[in-house]
Amino acid sequence: MIIIIMGVSGAGKTTIGKLLAEALNWKFKDADEFHSIDNIEKMRLGIPLNDADRKPWLKDLQTAIALWLKENANIVLACSALKANYRQYLVLDAEYIKLIYLHGSLDLLQQRLIGRQNHFMSEKLLNSQLDDLEEPDDAIFVDVSEPPQLIVQNLKTVLGI
Repeated sequence: MIIIIMGVSGAGKTTIGKLLAEALNWKFKDADEFHSIDNIEKMRLGIPLNDADRKPWLKDLQTAIALWLKENANIVLACSALKANYRQYLVLDAEYIKLIYLHGSLDLLQQRLIGRQNHFMSEKLLNSQLDDLEEPDDAIFVDVSEPPQLIVQNLKTVLGI
């Protein structure tokens, strides 16, 4: 099974994803690792990515997901997956891929991004991500104002894992 932890920057995708993977004894992957150097530099400079920038990234993610499915791997993937068409591209098999949508208040997201160290994603890009965000209708919704350990415990219950 592949669990995609999605949401805007600052929602806690990596934090929750790593904790969930650890709790399940699964592998954790971060979609940021699939970005090109050019994409990372654009984001570092505060320049929002467009669909053309994201296309090779999505293709690489889709290839990895197809391989993980073929290998019957258990993966927790942190991935923004902001738009419905991105998710359609990534959810190759709805039976084996589950979406978890992390959402929170603008204030909370901004506070987290301002306090973030050593990450290419700037708080300046939050508004562009929120503009691009198309909330899913087929995901488990999670309010990120709760403590991460509680979120993970609740997710394990909801997922039945």
